Amino acid sequence: MNSKKIKFSGSQGAKLSARIDEPDGGAKKGAVLFAHCFTCSKNLKAVGEISRTLTEEGMGVFRFDFTGLGESEGDFSDTNFSSNIEDLIAAAKYMEDEWESPRMLIGHSLGGAAVLQAAHKISSVEAVATIGAPCSPDHVTHLLLDKKEEIEANGEARVQLAGRHFTIKKQFLDDLKEQNMNRIIEGLSKPLLIFHSPVDQTVGIENAAHIYKLARHPKSFISLDDADHLLSNLEDAAYAGSVAAAWVKRYF
Repeated sequence: MNSKKIKFSGSQGAKLSARIDEPDGGAKKGAVLFAHCFTCSKNLKAVGEISRTLTEEGMGVFRFDFTGLGESEGDFSDTNFSSNIEDLIAAAKYMEDEWESPRMLIGHSLGGAAVLQAAHKISSVEAVATIGAPCSPDHVTHLLLDKKEEIEANGEARVQLAGRHFTIKKQFLDDLKEQNMNRIIEGLSKPLLIFHSPVDQTVGIENAAHIYKLARHPKSFISLDDADHLLSNLEDAAYAGSVAAAWVKRYF
């Protein structure tokens, strides 16, 4: 496997950090654009394991940090769900210009909701997969605990997420409220693969059921059995990668 780091311009002009992983012979079986989970990064161990598994199957993977996260530049407090979608579109444009156009989108958690939206705006995409995705992006507001009222009253608040502190502004909450995910899912005209664990304590399995019910065929659901939300057991991540690679061959 060959791996290289690159920088590209995101939706807000900041330089975003990305990694391209591909087999020694190139991405002959197609390129994948991966969207990480809320406040995570491209370097989450599960993301790396999924990427490794896909490259072993002959696919190339482009994974990057959204604006203000990981190794990317920019201010996270000025971002929102809509800017994440625009970052995905910017990443796809870079892939098209400098490497391989994305044929598949994979998104983890909130990244899964983002790829469902972005799939409508990236013409090269032929298939979509979600992992532990919420059926609506405003699901993340439950992570804000008692800070939501403070954000509404003061315009922003410092919030602790996964052991780190972030500034969340009111515009972030307002943007989540404006999303119409039901319409987006119903209008998705691409094959969809939904991964979800029935014991996910962060995003409940009912979210997968809702997405599956609304989506058109062809659509598939794969249970991740006893996996946690972040796929901290790397065997679960490897399983998701290998199943995604096998599934998408039917549509490429």
